[in-house]
Amino acid sequence: LSLQGRGQPLRSTLAKQLALYVVIYSPIQMVADLPEHYAEHADAFQFIRDVPTDWSQTRVLQGELGDYVTIARKDRHSDDWYLGSIGDENGRMLSVDLGFLDPARRYQAQIYRDAQGASWDQQPFAIEIEQRELGSSDRLSWLLAPGGGAAVRLRALSDQRP
Repeated sequence: LSLQGRGQPLRSTLAKQLALYVVIYSPIQMVADLPEHYAEHADAFQFIRDVPTDWSQTRVLQGELGDYVTIARKDRHSDDWYLGSIGDENGRMLSVDLGFLDPARRYQAQIYRDAQGASWDQQPFAIEIEQRELGSSDRLSWLLAPGGGAAVRLRALSDQRP
């Protein structure tokens, strides 16, 4: 994914670009870049393949106008949730309460976040991708780099009711 615009770097990290698929509502998603850029970042491109365009619920989980926001959206056609967090030019730690999730379910989290040292101007492609199992009583924490973001797919696992 190219983070250059007309010879000027975009004020964004790769993780923020992924998060924008959740934060900005659009029933038509697209990516526009050279095919070789996608090949260079195929692991991050998986989020773009997975993210839906039709939502049944939207929740603003946290934010400060002009500074940062975290939005959760539920896929209309499954029990999966997606999170997007984006920030301004200042880095910050965020901790997201997952209490909005169904307490009877567990979720496989696929987390795409800014790596240590990421920033829009020095290391825009520095991204960490991890997976872990979570539930509604858990929290997710991450560092938003300057101009950074985080994108999360919460894939619903089996029902935990007795």
